[in-house]
Amino acid sequence: MPIYMDRHDVSENVTAENVAQLHQADIKIQDKFNCRGLTYWFDENRKTAFCLIEAPNKEAIKEMHNHAHGEVPNRIIEVDSNIVESFLGRIEDPVNAQNTKLNIINDPAFRVIMVLKTSSYLNRLEANQFNLFAQKFHNSVIKSLKYFKGSIVKRDNNHYLASFKSVSNAVSCILKIQSNFKYVTPKFDLKNRKIKIALSAGVPVSDEKNLFEEAIVLAARMCDIVNAELVISYEVKVLYESENRNLIIDNKLIKALDPSEEKFLIKLMNYVEQVWNASSFNVNNFSKGLGYSKSQFYRKLLKLTGLSPNNFIKEYRLQKALELLHKQSSNISEIAYESGFNSPAYFSKCFMEKYGILPSKYIQQHKI
Repeated sequence: MPIYMDRHDVSENVTAENVAQLHQADIKIQDKFNCRGLTYWFDENRKTAFCLIEAPNKEAIKEMHNHAHGEVPNRIIEVDSNIVESFLGRIEDPVNAQNTKLNIINDPAFRVIMVLKTSSYLNRLEANQFNLFAQKFHNSVIKSLKYFKGSIVKRDNNHYLASFKSVSNAVSCILKIQSNFKYVTPKFDLKNRKIKIALSAGVPVSDEKNLFEEAIVLAARMCDIVNAELVISYEVKVLYESENRNLIIDNKLIKALDPSEEKFLIKLMNYVEQVWNASSFNVNNFSKGLGYSKSQFYRKLLKLTGLSPNNFIKEYRLQKALELLHKQSSNISEIAYESGFNSPAYFSKCFMEKYGILPSKYIQQHKI
């Protein structure tokens, strides 16, 4: 049977004890609706509760809640229990430490999300040298995550997705990873030793379809687009500074987006992700599509990304083309056109200028 997570936005006067009582009311009648309540999370400060339930469908969950206590969820999504455990650390009720009749759970599901990316797609250096670097780098990241109580959700050779309960731990962790990265890559030229890490924060169920999707998408976009090695969302900055009264985020070390920059980033990427590979998409219609004047858009984009509109389009398309080449799903000409370039020759020229290798050579080196 599928597993779902639902979200309840509760009123100000609801307590952890009230939520525990509602959960017990569900358990008493769950069999009538062919449901099984696995556990829940409650956040006293944000007044949100999230239930993890095995059920035949979403309607059965709504009916069970409605008959048990009338508190129908605001949103329900289907989830993978392994992913839930990776993000939230458990898929069953925590031990009743107080040994009370009612197991009162005051355990927020709010998490800080870390996305880390390295420029490893291009690495075909001396095989032994690169393998040694990769091993040292991954050992270093895993050690840092463990020390700062981060939970790895997903990882591959050049990407990590992790979650933290503590904002302070998350910020300390990315600073440590960045510092270690410089020591494990001492002999590489700068092109081959790039790292980008971003932190955002959020709850597991929002208006999106997947678990923590809103927070993950924001962190991934910050990682890909913002002109800084370490980037954090405005919410992470505020939470960090409220947890650490005498500390403020040093913008020389970490780029903290302000609300207007964050809003611009979301608007920018919602638009770009729809039109980036259309050959008709160019500098002339870029600002217009977003509703800005050319000069206003130029300033905003340059401040956030360090790139002019023309260079942004080219860089974004090249990155997408690099990913397609890495998958080896099409030939070079097809990838050039799929990525919005008007000719394969111009694409190869731009690719060579950016990455120091021709697309044809890249494919040869990365044959699976």
